[in-house]
Amino acid sequence: MNTTTIIKDILNAGIESVLPDKLIQRIMKIDGETLVIEDQRFPLSPSGKLYVIGAGKASALMAQQVESILDERIDAGQIIVKYGHNCPLTRIETTEAGHPTPDENSFAGTQKLVGLMSSLTENDLVICLLSGGGSALFTDCPAGMLKEDIVKTNQLLVTCGADINEINAVRKHLSRIKGGWLARLTWPATAVSLILSDVIGDRLDVIASGPTSPDESTFADAYRTLEKYNLLSETPAAILNHIRQGMAGDVEETPKAGDPVFGRLHNIIIGSNNIALSYAKDQAVKSGFQTEIITSTLDMDSCDAAKWIVEQALARRKALAPGEKACLLFGGETTTKVTGSGKGGRNQHLALCAAKLLSGHQGITLLSAGSDGNDGPTDAAGAVVNSATWGQAQAGGLDGDRYLADFDSYHFFQQAGGLVITGATFTNVMDIIIVVIE
Repeated sequence: MNTTTIIKDILNAGIESVLPDKLIQRIMKIDGETLVIEDQRFPLSPSGKLYVIGAGKASALMAQQVESILDERIDAGQIIVKYGHNCPLTRIETTEAGHPTPDENSFAGTQKLVGLMSSLTENDLVICLLSGGGSALFTDCPAGMLKEDIVKTNQLLVTCGADINEINAVRKHLSRIKGGWLARLTWPATAVSLILSDVIGDRLDVIASGPTSPDESTFADAYRTLEKYNLLSETPAAILNHIRQGMAGDVEETPKAGDPVFGRLHNIIIGSNNIALSYAKDQAVKSGFQTEIITSTLDMDSCDAAKWIVEQALARRKALAPGEKACLLFGGETTTKVTGSGKGGRNQHLALCAAKLLSGHQGITLLSAGSDGNDGPTDAAGAVVNSATWGQAQAGGLDGDRYLADFDSYHFFQQAGGLVITGATFTNVMDIIIVVIE
């Protein structure tokens, strides 16, 4: 078996461990007239209704498994998923919408979901399914703002180099859904939020912009993000005015810890990058590698990350005895401030940076991929490179430095080979970076 196949098998083991249907199966069951989720029990009141709502790339597969368990007990449901991430459902309505840029369906699906929550009672139970991508898919337009302003601001944020915490601080303050506001809508019902984490540290207030969690960020944090990344002059005037009004106390802050609406709400993280890395490690060990999880909190610039990872790999190779082989695992989510006009994603860009650094260092292969199967606006999850990638491309007439400068990693790998295409995985726990050393 060649190295590329082995490293892809390690990736697949990690992804399969966090597939939503498997995660739901592990934690949810019916015991008589009680819904059991992990070690918590929720009576199914004969006088109450059961609703299923949610948003995210993985929400459809989560919903499908919830339907298989609860079946006709579900009275109604509404989820919002990325185009191409849908699956057959019978009792829960689905809206496919834009990601990473919200579109008209994002607003329409969110409005339907809000309408479903309009007449809840304390006897009702709401199951909320959240996963990565929820921030873009769960999009509303509060009074005083235009949809196009919300969309433009989102586009500015996802291309400026800000990390997910900074991006979501802004998103949460341009919404009456995100940042804990959904908890206000589910009150006074009992609500259980099942969450597939796609953020570093598994912060509940950041995943999908924390619709069911107390918000730790403020209008001032949102303003600082726009200021830090020089976006104040590009941000639509109505958006900037709204944030400034919030800073002045003229617009209500997002719900904070201690708000009574969180008293009947239970947030449960069902899957994370750590889980995926653990299963990837098991597969690597089975393949004969001395394996170590280096970190699950990688959050630096993509090329800086590539440099650090390659340094780790070279140091590990130096320590290997003859005949030994090693595997290093990294997780997290790097950032890329796009200044060129090319096509790619953070994982492909990281891999291309690594390809240059690995040139001439025999026996090292690196794969970087998004666990959702989608890296930037491309059909690839990421890319795989080795010590020969850069040199062979140069010999074939590809100027790697030009592709790097233009942030055009997709077209580089499309010609040189190395794209990792998994298709939609229906899950999302950030990125997985695998280095094998032989």
